[in-house]
Amino acid sequence: MIWLKFAFCFVIIIFAGTKLTQYGDAIAEKTGWGRVWVGFALLAAITSLPELITGISSIALIGAPDLGMGTILGSCSFNLVIIALLDVCQQRLPALAQARRQHVVMAGWGILLVVIVAGSIFAGGITWLTLGWLGIPSIVILVVYLLGLRQTFRSERNQQNSPQSAPPLKYKNTSTKKTYSRFALAAAAVIAASIWLSFIGNEIAEVTGWGTTFVGSSFLAITSSLPELVVAVAAMRLGAMDMAVANILGSNMFNLAIIPLADIFYTPGPILAAVTTNHLITIAVVVAMNLTIIAGIKLRRKRKTFSVISWYSIILLGLYIFGTCNLFTSSAGL
Repeated sequence: MIWLKFAFCFVIIIFAGTKLTQYGDAIAEKTGWGRVWVGFALLAAITSLPELITGISSIALIGAPDLGMGTILGSCSFNLVIIALLDVCQQRLPALAQARRQHVVMAGWGILLVVIVAGSIFAGGITWLTLGWLGIPSIVILVVYLLGLRQTFRSERNQQNSPQSAPPLKYKNTSTKKTYSRFALAAAAVIAASIWLSFIGNEIAEVTGWGTTFVGSSFLAITSSLPELVVAVAAMRLGAMDMAVANILGSNMFNLAIIPLADIFYTPGPILAAVTTNHLITIAVVVAMNLTIIAGIKLRRKRKTFSVISWYSIILLGLYIFGTCNLFTSSAGL
């Protein structure tokens, strides 16, 4: 029965996440923002809504910080696997050969944020790193995220200084009121499913004995990352690989920016001091995956290494599998 409930939530997030992306794209068109900025900021926030709700509800309503942190960090690693999936689906050029070098900076901001998280978990509950029940590293994470957002906005604005032809309007026959109202309905469906999903994840952890860290970093992370997958595939079909990559890297930064909010809801103390060190496995994998993506963008090979897949996609998939297996054995005490 529990797996049927999980599957039902899975379907809801796929459907609602798809609609959320569609109406988010319509809002982006009507505001006249650039595609890369929309992917990095607007769509990243939209598609990261499940991680936000699942992570916060796991902590505030269930009191399971490892489940919430596992969802946040696990989603970061799965999001980067999406680039490998896009590379396989892309028949001509390697996926990262079509991405701007600007994405290297985005990946760098992501590495900086996740390293701050790792340092805080290592430090534990050191008194001078706290401010009331909040952890000072959480405040640093928020500041770094906002700085990265500001730097990316400026970079994209400079990129758009050269005159370009305006893309054809796809949503000119859709009223603004209709766009915003349906966006709100889709968002409500994602929120409801995400809250329910956090309770189901806790049940799965108890029934299977796999541990909340593993369940959050695998099942909940993959399910809550479905909107990112939908957006990335849709952008690839539109020939907008830059938008797809920006959405993935932006979603990871937004996921990590959820931690300060989670820290507010977790009143027993700093949340990063309350989680297990098993999360360092996922963090190490995320750092290695980001470095692999940076190398893939910088090398910019015009042909795939093995006909249907690029070398960096194999590394990304291998790192994800390695991290998941190690996390499972650590969480299960094997």
